Amino acid sequence: MTDRLFGVQRHERLLGELRRAGSVRVADLARELGVSELTIRRDIAALAERNLVTRVHGGATLPGQGPGVDLPRPVQRPRTRFTIGIVVPSLDFYWPPIVAGARAAAAALGVALQLRGSSYDPDEDRRQIGRLVEASQVQGLLLAPSLDAEMIDWIGRLPVPAILVERQPHRWTATPRQLEWVRSDHALGAEIAVHHLHQQGHRHIGLVLSHESPTSEHLLQGWRAACADLAIADGMVVALTAREHWTEIRDVLAQCRRARITALIVHSDPDAMSIAQFCAEHGVAVPDDLALVSYDDEVAHLAEPALTAVRPPKHHVGRLAVELMVSRLLDGDRRPSQRVLVAPELVVRHSSLSLVRRPGMFVSERF
Repeated sequence: MTDRLFGVQRHERLLGELRRAGSVRVADLARELGVSELTIRRDIAALAERNLVTRVHGGATLPGQGPGVDLPRPVQRPRTRFTIGIVVPSLDFYWPPIVAGARAAAAALGVALQLRGSSYDPDEDRRQIGRLVEASQVQGLLLAPSLDAEMIDWIGRLPVPAILVERQPHRWTATPRQLEWVRSDHALGAEIAVHHLHQQGHRHIGLVLSHESPTSEHLLQGWRAACADLAIADGMVVALTAREHWTEIRDVLAQCRRARITALIVHSDPDAMSIAQFCAEHGVAVPDDLALVSYDDEVAHLAEPALTAVRPPKHHVGRLAVELMVSRLLDGDRRPSQRVLVAPELVVRHSSLSLVRRPGMFVSERF
């Protein structure tokens, strides 16, 4: 775990240097971080696989600069101009890449971040936000609270500007200023998943949602839109209320059998992994009997078989949120409100690729 943490920190530092200077040298970064040049080359290779950097001789550049660029020597870091508070509902699942992206952008822009963790509880959200504001520690806020009309009004009347992260209010809010937000386009992510499964030959595609998740309504919207665009029959929609609740999962698969569902999109990874495990234990082959696409791609690669997954652009969401806030702080009310959607990507693995489908779905009738 320690090695992984250090790796994430190095990646943040490397990306921050790139966004500040446009390029990095392996030798300079290795010396600054106190690691070997081989370690830095491996970090660059890992980031290049995700199309976040371009490898060049002796270092790396931002994508699109080309391999022949002359790498400049590092310049002095920009002086910190602002402090931005960021309050997220979790510090383990989903949110760490968003925080990493925010930190990389903050380092590049000379901005300090104050991070607070909450707990999907409105009272705790208010407490953490209030602590940052009352102590006059921040000039702006990046927030991911549990949203209702009262919370939206409260945020809109804070004495410092706020940008919502992975949250979206209604199109118009009765606040002194219209709230800004940056989030993953989850509806588009669901559409991408449906189109992928359709290309694999599926015509009855179900959707499994996480109960009370703010992402669920967007996934449902995208799933319905894609089914309509492709003129395929709506499958079924189920909301799981408890992770690894075997009775619920048994019911889901029984509904699949009755509705002739051959593919499921499941939010999120732990629920998709539980369904895959239940299938393995009851003679349902993935993907030949039932194809699976997970939504989130936090741990989908660890499943057996490895799960195809829609990956929200979490790192980019965090980075863009910081950039929007700095723009707001620099330009004030001269800049119009912005609301940004960032497209997810599909990571194809074994769970959705079926070359030969068996004529009768579900060899097991025990549920």
